Amino acid sequence: MRDKPQEVVFLVEESPEGGYEARALGHAIFTEADTSEELRECIRDAVHCHFDGEERPAVIRWGKPCGGIKS
Repeated sequence: MRDKPQEVVFLVEESPEGGYEARALGHAIFTEADTSEELRECIRDAVHCHFDGEERPAVIRWGKPCGGIKS
């Protein structure tokens, strides 16, 4: 049995075809939607499908990438 993750974090980007794409960091989860409201539901559904009930993290975070590292 693997350890239950405390949270899962999604990186959200605008899709070249329109809409949004989201991928989980550290997990093989990817989803997409036309609007941010739809994406929120798609992310929740994807997490529920990926993790069994006991292993499902309590916190789901998602956001857009920031500008990067400046030196």
